[in-house]
Amino acid sequence: MNKNLKWKGTVLLAAMALAAAAVPLTSKAAATDAPVLTTMTVTAVAKKDKQPPPLTKDDVQLYQGKERIQLADWKRGDALFLAVLIDESLESSVASQWGDLKAFFIAQPENTYIAVAYARNGSASVAQDFTKDHALAAKALRLPLGNAGAFTSPYLTLQDWMKRWPETGERKSIILFSSGIDYFRGSFDPIDPDLDTTVARAQKQNINIWTIYVPDAGHIGRREFRVFNAQSNLSRLSEETGAESYYLGFGTPVTLKPYFDEILMHLNNQYLLSFVGNGGKKGKFERVRVVSEAPNVEFLTPSEVFLPPVE
Repeated sequence: MNKNLKWKGTVLLAAMALAAAAVPLTSKAAATDAPVLTTMTVTAVAKKDKQPPPLTKDDVQLYQGKERIQLADWKRGDALFLAVLIDESLESSVASQWGDLKAFFIAQPENTYIAVAYARNGSASVAQDFTKDHALAAKALRLPLGNAGAFTSPYLTLQDWMKRWPETGERKSIILFSSGIDYFRGSFDPIDPDLDTTVARAQKQNINIWTIYVPDAGHIGRREFRVFNAQSNLSRLSEETGAESYYLGFGTPVTLKPYFDEILMHLNNQYLLSFVGNGGKKGKFERVRVVSEAPNVEFLTPSEVFLPPVE
């Protein structure tokens, strides 16, 4: 009788041990399968430069390839972190446009944080960190150094600054004033070797990069083959990060105000779209597209979004 009880007790202890061991395994499996949200900024654009209508979650469809993906969330992006990056190699006459740029700052909604930095030697020198005091941000605007700041790379500078940005779930945009010429690399190749890396970092951090072409102060930066390649790179940088690029030939327009006005309209019509994605163990980039049945509406979106790794 005692032997039988002892045997039953041993079996019971063994079963309890197996059950205890199974708990963390089950929890680990559940954690592995836990959904991970990916959030991207979507800019609504109406045709003929008109104001797009307000859009709800029901107005939007998201596709990954031919497969329609369910939206987890669709909301107005209330707060915005907006940075202005000015290449030090630009001709000083661009500063005559700062009056309109200051007006652009003042026109931003109250919940917009503005920062100003200058690109030189592959790094971003921050003149004003993110602030809701738009007049204070405007005071950070000055003349670029011109020839004295020519040894720079707009792409390495963007990477340097984005690494230092705060991690937020809010909208993030950069307005880059640059010729697009990379003096570190020479800009001899049609595609800048640092372009893809810059795009990938911006996509990972959900940052839109709006680019405005301005000529360099030096003669080297005015050679047509370099300018053509540089403008193409700037255009691709903006398009693949869900923004737009602005230039008019190889010179500076009489006024940049129409560009500022259009960017302001775009920023005021942005949404944060979230969906469940599976980036695997390391995370991965995926192409998605956003469409709407609303008439005369299209979207600016990144060419790819980054699906975070599943923990």
